[in-house]
Amino acid sequence: MTAPEDATAVVRLDLRAGAAALATTQAVRDRVAEQLGRAGLPEPDYPLFLVTDTPAGLTDHQLQYELLSGYRAVGETRILVLLVGSSPGSYAGGEEAYLPDRRLVRPTTLRASTTGLVWAGDLRSARTALDRREPDDPAALAVLVDLLSVPDVFVRVLENLRKLPDSIAAPGVRLLEQDLPTEVRDRAWRDALTRFAGEDTGAGDPVDVVPDSRLPEPLRALVTGRDSRGHAHRRSDGQANLVHRTCAESLDRADEDLVALRSFPGLLHPARRDALEADLHQAREDLDGFRALVERALQGGGGAAAPTAEATARLGALGLRVPTADRAGERVGEGLRELAGTLLGDGLALRSVAQHFTALAGRVEPVPGTALLHRLADHSEESVSRGSATEYAAPPRTPGTVLLMAGAAGLLGGLWQWPAVLAALVVPVLFVVVALLGANRLRTGRRAARWTMGPRVAAVAGAVAGAAVAYAADPPLWLGGTGLIVGLGLTAEAVRRLWRDAADSWAAGRGTTALRTALDGLDDLLAELVREHWAAEERLYCADAARSVAGMLRATAAAADAQAAPEPLAPAGAGGSGPYEDDDWLSAPSALETPESGAAEGDADDGDWAAAYAWDNTPDPDGDHDAGRDDDRYGGDPDPYGAPSPAAYPAGPDEAPWESGEGDRAPRWLDREVGEGGPDLVATLAGDLRNTAMAAMAPYWGAVERGQAGALALARTEQRVHELLSAARHHLWHHGVLAPPPYPADHRARTTAAGLLGTDSLRVAELVGRETDRGAVVQLSSPEQGALLSRDPGAARWIRFAPGTLQGEIEAAWRKSGSPVEEALWTSSGRYAGLIRLTPLRMGVVDTVLPRQSTGGSARNDVDRAEPSVHAEFREDDRW
Repeated sequence: MTAPEDATAVVRLDLRAGAAALATTQAVRDRVAEQLGRAGLPEPDYPLFLVTDTPAGLTDHQLQYELLSGYRAVGETRILVLLVGSSPGSYAGGEEAYLPDRRLVRPTTLRASTTGLVWAGDLRSARTALDRREPDDPAALAVLVDLLSVPDVFVRVLENLRKLPDSIAAPGVRLLEQDLPTEVRDRAWRDALTRFAGEDTGAGDPVDVVPDSRLPEPLRALVTGRDSRGHAHRRSDGQANLVHRTCAESLDRADEDLVALRSFPGLLHPARRDALEADLHQAREDLDGFRALVERALQGGGGAAAPTAEATARLGALGLRVPTADRAGERVGEGLRELAGTLLGDGLALRSVAQHFTALAGRVEPVPGTALLHRLADHSEESVSRGSATEYAAPPRTPGTVLLMAGAAGLLGGLWQWPAVLAALVVPVLFVVVALLGANRLRTGRRAARWTMGPRVAAVAGAVAGAAVAYAADPPLWLGGTGLIVGLGLTAEAVRRLWRDAADSWAAGRGTTALRTALDGLDDLLAELVREHWAAEERLYCADAARSVAGMLRATAAAADAQAAPEPLAPAGAGGSGPYEDDDWLSAPSALETPESGAAEGDADDGDWAAAYAWDNTPDPDGDHDAGRDDDRYGGDPDPYGAPSPAAYPAGPDEAPWESGEGDRAPRWLDREVGEGGPDLVATLAGDLRNTAMAAMAPYWGAVERGQAGALALARTEQRVHELLSAARHHLWHHGVLAPPPYPADHRARTTAAGLLGTDSLRVAELVGRETDRGAVVQLSSPEQGALLSRDPGAARWIRFAPGTLQGEIEAAWRKSGSPVEEALWTSSGRYAGLIRLTPLRMGVVDTVLPRQSTGGSARNDVDRAEPSVHAEFREDDRW
């Protein structure tokens, strides 16, 4: 048989009412498509049919069972029939007379190995002897059908039935149901949606840029690859390199002339200054030519649109080298998907992730050349002039060392007695002469350059101090001469330094530094232009795809906000006439919800099984309950889908087990444990929504890889997101919060029952453990049916099951208590745990009849009994 994971859903059919509507193959397929489609599921490869019927319906509905057995699918079709109620006795005129509940008659169609029967003669839902309930109590039947609808349980029950005689058994159950009250679950769902979507604070808000190290490789190559593509952007034989080299050579010659001007000969002779000015003039002309070339390159490097192949060709004609993209643009869709998964895995909201993708688009998008034209103004001729000192610039600031040298030279040169004290004026006079000569040498036009006064003042002050010392100490003449010689040496060094600084300041004023800065800036602008043209098409595509993903994420957030909005309650009595007109299958309550709340919302579909089985619970005005049932089943025009009207829902305080403790409609074999929500509930649901979003966007990444991430792909993805968010809500409503949604998980262990529900898993461990009191299992059989059960205790088959998300907790509890670890069935549903006992019937109790064989001359005119498709004739007494 097929593994449980190959089965996606169980199709539930109730043949007790409206079986006549399933009289054709197309009608059956339409019913299956309707039920699966409303749950957002595809056509199954391995159909699982859970059919609810009565023992009498086995022969009355032979045509329907033939159609179900012959359902066309890729794999095998499996049918589990849940029989509710008593088996009829022999019909009048039959060969053998027997009382009800003495024999079970089935057609040969149901003998297949893929079919099993579970006969619950009495659901025994009454908790006290004074509580009289019908054998097919709708509330109890809803729970049993809900349990058998779990694919894992369905398959395991069917596998165990195959090991029993005739594949028929009478069930015994003991269940524990853990879930949240409706209002707690609704509030947690809305909070999770709000956290998942994030706050809409505007797309222009600043956002932290994702570090390059965290970017996936395909995106990191596009973001950082251009930074290493600016070197050698000029071809050696190209026009751009020739013009740049000419200007650079002119500036190099000017630098050489400046070195010559800074020496003593430059102070004494004007030729070196003239050569420097000539080279600077030539450098300015060459810089103008290079600036014009850069302007042409920027204008030809693409307009308002992104750089194109034609723009790259124009750059090549100017002698610029644009590197090839190599394989940098491959796997963009994969990189975007990985980045989205990383950011969502970090717990970021959808709108925050959208902002990150918008920022990524701005980082990776190529900048056209025209967008860089404004930066030419930073290197224009006017900018160079502004960056240069003027002819009236203040003289350079004299270093303290030069001042000390000037003062020391004046002091040493002034150590003379009268009349030789006049020699003390030599050093100050030299400083004055150098100042006059240097100012004249650096004259601009008719105005001489300004020379600093500090050294002259220091020399005069030193000479005065030296004369005072000589007057007081009366030094010998040789000492004065030696001091004058040393002073002249210090004067020469100070003058050299003063002239060097003055020449540098003057050259900077003439534009040597500004010209070099402008040349380098223009060249950097060319390099940036070349970098922006690298992999331009690939980067533009990545930027567009990132913006498209950002838009899709914002649309997903909007859909989540719409899901989080409270639904308006339908007015009383607003139910539609058709079975699905007023139905929203997303809001259909599970078996844990009150039928009263379902009636208030107008929900009447196959998703609400408590309501579906309450078709016969409407009080008959004449008090004839059985007659009303027969009329619904066999007379008039029954509802083709077996859906009840809103009035069929039971009403009263005892129908709300989650709202108050005044009354509990739960059967005696079901214990309900109410949780108020754990601390990890909202965070876990938000994580489930992130997984859901990634599953919804999976086809979109393929469209990105194929270059088809346009409006159509975006619209389809938005529709898929809406459908899967609805499916996630449906999963939460029907399977509880313990069961993760059927989408790829994020490889993190799901939190405990205490973290999600606020309940303890110890009770579940005790229920499904080896030491469980098997006497607590309630046999769902009537006293009359009990006589048909096997008396061999070892013949029964036991199924222990619990939610798969609690497996670790339960096994840990077993080990802690010293109990052996049992082999249990870990189910995909997160609501039910417990025991199922399948007790076989005694040999000879089950009769199998051929399709054309009648069990007697019944005088009933059943509209549900249709002619079988097998037309061979058989004798009346043929038995299998």
